[in-house]
Parts: sequence; structure tokens; C-alpha cells
Amino acid sequence: MELVTQALTGNRYALARLISLIEDDGPEARAALQTVYPHTGRAYVVGVTGAPGTGKSTLVNELAKLWRSRDTTVGIVAVDPSSPFSSGALLGDRVRMHDLVGDPGVFIRSMATRGHPGGLARATGDVVKVLDAAGFAIVLIETVGAGQAEVEIARTAHTVIVVEAPGLGDEVQALKAGLLEIADVLVVNKADRPGAAQTALALEMAVGRYAVNPGNQADGSWRPPILQTVALNGTGVPEVLEAIEKHRLYLHTTGRWAQREHMRARAELLSVLQQELLQLILTRVGEEQLQHLIRRIVAREIDAHSAAQTLLSLLEA
Repeated sequence: MELVTQALTGNRYALARLISLIEDDGPEARAALQTVYPHTGRAYVVGVTGAPGTGKSTLVNELAKLWRSRDTTVGIVAVDPSSPFSSGALLGDRVRMHDLVGDPGVFIRSMATRGHPGGLARATGDVVKVLDAAGFAIVLIETVGAGQAEVEIARTAHTVIVVEAPGLGDEVQALKAGLLEIADVLVVNKADRPGAAQTALALEMAVGRYAVNPGNQADGSWRPPILQTVALNGTGVPEVLEAIEKHRLYLHTTGRWAQREHMRARAELLSVLQQELLQLILTRVGEEQLQHLIRRIVAREIDAHSAAQTLLSLLEA
């Protein structure tokens, strides 16, 4: 496929077109992914998540600048709740990451969730594969910042950074959302504001509680460090990069890297199966029969579980 060949050889226009093709899905997209996949498995994927207003984009910008100062290529996937083709979505990311625009070693792509839960777009994992195959050593994923649904990033990234900020009461929300269970590095950004020390202390106490039961942490013995930053001026960001690299080393030396790769592959396979089976059932059923079952559910003639069994029986026919 000529488009894939051009994208993998560094043609940025072809790369952008390939990502658009992947986002739109379809037979051509799947054929492209089959061609791309053997070239993947080299990138280090870092997820950055947290509530809106914590400064995720600014932190991503500063981390990317540090990696570029080391001559490391960086791909950035910024997941946005609105359309990726709207000026608001694109310009918002470009303004916050203005230092990176024009750098040939950086590729920034905004994506829309298109209603997909979990803080990520449905095609995020596939876009990460494309950037990986295109040779970007680091792929940074910034989630939409939707709050309690952000845990899906743990199935996509090798290392997950959870960003908090003082004055939002967000450390409590993080506990509710289970974000501390997926955090490999915790960052209290905007640490020049009042309450930063208290936020860090609250997170320290929470991490301590999770550490009592290693089963609550994906990596057992790894205890996520809690770092304070002022991403706007770069304060504390080198320490975050150091923590990320330490976690990367930890994954490799303990064998956890292979475990995460296995977990990612399993989650991806189950997700694809779910989508394919649902589409297969809906195709066989047809809209008329589906609506008939829905009307029966509304009329209390049949419950949703029984209706689902009826649909599943069609696969055996």
C-alpha cells in the first residue's frame, strides 16, 4: 500500500492521511494496519491523564521539549471531546504546544472521542501503532480529561502519569475514579498555587493506603512517586521525566514490560471481538427485528438479558 510506504519513510503528509484513514475505519484501514503492524513494538508509550484544568497539555509540551533536547523523536496524540477538524480543538492544542510546531522530530495529532468512553478515542490504539511504526521513539497520549472514565489509558500506555492540581478537590475524585490504581507517576501541577502541599500530602496518604495491598497496584512493588511541577515555566518537569525513565527501567528489569504487553494485546483483542460480534449480530438481525425487541423490552414483555440471548442465538443459526 503506497500510502503506508510513504508514511513509514517519513512523509508527514502521508502519515497524516494514514491516520485519518485509520480513524474513519473500513476495509482500507484494516489492510493498512495489517501492513503497519510488523513494524511496531519499538515505541515507549506514555499516557497523561487527569481532570480538565490540571495542565496536562502544558506538561506534555514540556516533556516533549526535554525528550527533543536529547534528540529523541516524539509523537503526540491529544484526544479531544470535540471534532478533531474543528478550529477550536486543533488550535487549542497548537497554542499550548506552540514550542513543538515545526519541529521535524515531533508529530502532533488531535483526535475526537466520538462518544467513546474511557477518555480515549476508539482508534487511539491504532494511531499509536502508526506513530510507532513511523519511527517515533516516544508516543505521548493526552486523554480527554473526562474524570472517572480515564482508566482505559492503562490498557494502552506502558507508563501512566496522573496529573492533579491544587484547589480542585480533585484528589478526592481521583480516589473515586480509581485513577490512583493506574498511576505510575503522580504529578501535582501548578504547584506555585496555594494548597499544592496539601494536595501532595493527600495523595501521599492515599498511595500509602493502596500500597498496603499490592494487588491494588498494577505493578505490585512499584510505588508511584508524587512530584510537584509548574509546567508553565518547566519547574519540576525534569524530575517527572526522570521518574518516567525509572519506571521504564523497572518494567524491563522486573519482567513487567512483557506482562503489560500481554495485557494490552488481550484488552485489544477483546475490544475488537466485542465490536465485530456486535456488528455481526446487528447485521444478521436487521433494524426491524432490533426495534421489535426494544419495543418488547419497553412493554415489559421481555428483559434486556433475554433479548440479548435471543440475538446471540442468531449466531448459532
